[in-house]
Amino acid sequence: MKKNLLLLLTIFQVSLAHPQGSIEIDSLLNLISKTVDSKKIIETAPAKKLIAYKEKVLPLLAEFFTDTTQTKVISTCQKRNLTKGELAIIIADNIELMPYFEITGVQNCLLTFCEKNPNLIEYYLWAIQQRRPKSFQKKYIAWLASEERKKWIPLFSRQTKRPTRKEKRIIKRVQKKTLAN
Repeated sequence: MKKNLLLLLTIFQVSLAHPQGSIEIDSLLNLISKTVDSKKIIETAPAKKLIAYKEKVLPLLAEFFTDTTQTKVISTCQKRNLTKGELAIIIADNIELMPYFEITGVQNCLLTFCEKNPNLIEYYLWAIQQRRPKSFQKKYIAWLASEERKKWIPLFSRQTKRPTRKEKRIIKRVQKKTLAN
């Protein structure tokens, strides 16, 4: 009886610690999309839940980068409403800082970002849209699996570590999926 209870508690804890997949992420992004101000999205409960999954959710978030569904989230920096894909990009960057030049192709020598905005990647959304989100997605997924990322993480990580075998399998699955498209 005690073993069954312990097993049940362990399964419950594991289910809380790992995202259930694309369906859960889609649902959380939909909840985030109801926020009005882009500066406040990382303060929402759904965003905090995604961020709590840490680097485990990055490959799954990357699947949403090309989603062009318009949201109610207004970016004062971009002077427009953001897409669901852009929300996924912002959340991913808040989990683990991206190497902006490497994946956007934009050098920000003056370190100019959106004023009083915690979402550093939001400054680059114009470049991602201009160069196509699909291209950005491919570069990001390649970066997730790269050796450079292993060197980058200890220097510029917000909360992450190296990818596990399971995460590497997910990255490869997403890479194959994006290359097929």
